[in-house]
Amino acid sequence: MTEYRRSAHCVYDIKYHMVWITKYRKAVLTGQIARRAREVIRGVCEANDVEILAGHVSKDHVHLLVSVPPHLSASKLARYVKGATSRKLLMEHKELNQQFWGRHLWARGYFVASSGNVTDEVIAEHIRNQDMEAAKEDNFEISKH
Repeated sequence: MTEYRRSAHCVYDIKYHMVWITKYRKAVLTGQIARRAREVIRGVCEANDVEILAGHVSKDHVHLLVSVPPHLSASKLARYVKGATSRKLLMEHKELNQQFWGRHLWARGYFVASSGNVTDEVIAEHIRNQDMEAAKEDNFEISKH
């Protein structure tokens, strides 16, 4: 059974698979730099109530599977994590400044996919079957299918 997370006024299970790469796919995320990147990512996630379910820092990219509160969008999380890691890594490891000019460690974009334990079809069927008797009486149906 899925473990739902709770906040003051909602219960949720929102998961994102996120991937982003270093600029020019340069393989610089090794050793101390990779360890520091992990620390910064953990700190940003903790500060934003994001639970890291799985993660991996490769030489030229980062993978994360995270559980996110409903008020935090995927784009905002990507901005927070990429911004903090770039700023701190470039400040603390001056050797990176020779390879990444203009204070840009990461490439501009990122990949994100929502993740869940049921398919869209299961959700649609569940919605269609909700309180069938009341739906028949009220003739309330949002979709035209």
